[in-house]
Amino acid sequence: MTFAGELTFLRRKYTRDIKGTDIVITGLPFDGATSFRPGARFGPAAIRAASVQLAELSGRAFPFDNDPFAVLAVVDAGDCELDAGYPQRVVESIEAHARNILASGAKMISFGGDHFVTYPLLRAHAEKHGPLALVHFDAHVDTWADDGQRLDHGSMFLRAKREGLINVGRSVQIGIRSFSTDEGFTVLDAPFVHDHGVAMTAERIIDVVGDVRAYLTFDIDCLDPAFAPGTGTPVPGGLSSAQALGILRRLGAINFVGMDMVEVSPPYDHAELTALAAATLVHDFICMEALKAAAM
Repeated sequence: MTFAGELTFLRRKYTRDIKGTDIVITGLPFDGATSFRPGARFGPAAIRAASVQLAELSGRAFPFDNDPFAVLAVVDAGDCELDAGYPQRVVESIEAHARNILASGAKMISFGGDHFVTYPLLRAHAEKHGPLALVHFDAHVDTWADDGQRLDHGSMFLRAKREGLINVGRSVQIGIRSFSTDEGFTVLDAPFVHDHGVAMTAERIIDVVGDVRAYLTFDIDCLDPAFAPGTGTPVPGGLSSAQALGILRRLGAINFVGMDMVEVSPPYDHAELTALAAATLVHDFICMEALKAAAM
């Protein structure tokens, strides 16, 4: 029954035995770097709960018409354990958690938590793959002033750039509705998407990234608050769910080594709109990865 049973993502097996898997789902329930509305620590649970009806559809997933789990071994490994009494340990805890999963050979899909969690994820992924193109959906550029120490979900990509974790020339930010100084990222702001459409936006992303390894990070506040009210720093004028899904579904040519979905804050959600949008985007990412795997 869709409304009962164990709430793993897409009803995948819950296990910490990840040997031989292709994709590992994990949660990072941390929102101590939030600058406005808290609650994203409950995001992983909300995304899992919203995914249950999608599990029924995955046998003939729209619009892919495929069963991703016939091609990919996907498990839910639960959440990274974080001690709220020691926020200064969050980077090392998440980085170690990610490093352990990546050592298995699987790709990670991580659920935040606030957007700061992407920083330790990038450290672990870049350690394995080298500097990565960042495909970044967000209302905010997250490259504001950073001293290398602060827990801040609005500055960590400047830190990641300075540490050489990101291939900035191959990185692109989509849906932006905030100002920052030019740090070298290609910015396709929300008006660009509205004016040029999903096909041209996706084409531009693929052109920028090229054939290098890439990491996908999706801050749910990239969506307009009408489609994602349950987030910490909502900004009007954003993408619709249809626009975001339309763009994502066209990015199959990109060599993604990992993904995260962040900033879902259930206390501010309504009728699971935000969590459902997040779950659907991740579901479609898995379907896209399955198509690529099947074609190899």
